[in-house]
Amino acid sequence: MAGGLAALAVAVTAALLGHRPTASSTASSASPPTASAFLPAPTATPPDPLGEEHRGAAAGEADGAIPHDVTVFDDTVPAVARLEPALLKALRRAARAAADDGVTFYVNSGWRSPRYQDQLLREAVSAYGSPEEAARWVATATTSPHVSGEAVDIGRSTATAWLSGHGTAYGLCQIYRNEPWHYELRADAAARGCPRMYADPTEDPRMRQQRTAASEDAR
Repeated sequence: MAGGLAALAVAVTAALLGHRPTASSTASSASPPTASAFLPAPTATPPDPLGEEHRGAAAGEADGAIPHDVTVFDDTVPAVARLEPALLKALRRAARAAADDGVTFYVNSGWRSPRYQDQLLREAVSAYGSPEEAARWVATATTSPHVSGEAVDIGRSTATAWLSGHGTAYGLCQIYRNEPWHYELRADAAARGCPRMYADPTEDPRMRQQRTAASEDAR
């Protein structure tokens, strides 16, 4: 009798343990964590550091922060409305042509105030770990073409792919190989082609003040 009870107890215990969820099964059903802004990716190109991750940043729309689903035609958004007029005109001409192919030009970032640019640079230095690495992605307020309204970051791969094939005809050129979303106007591109791309902003002569200013901001 005692042996039978012992055997029964063992069977019940085993059955209960068999239905208990394990740590691995619980972990696999959990939602994956959301990617943080400026996630360093030393062996791969990281996502646009000025895209959705920064829409909730301290700077507001008046400083150039972008709400969701802004297109190049949204005049009520300062990041678009304060772009350099010739650049904005070229963007809208290209956007109308792209629309015929079912492509919409969304804006991830356009004009930015110096305050917003400084904020983005501080965040980049903190996330990437050094001013030198941050300089590959974010310029200083004194050197960034975004602050002067001369650069735009286009969202969504369909639009950047369209611009890669057709942008030159509108004077819209990708400037940095590591930033396929960053476009600037080169008025003679339709006739002469876009200039050779820099690997990243640190090769751009306009960014000569970058390393010194970023080092000071990091102190």
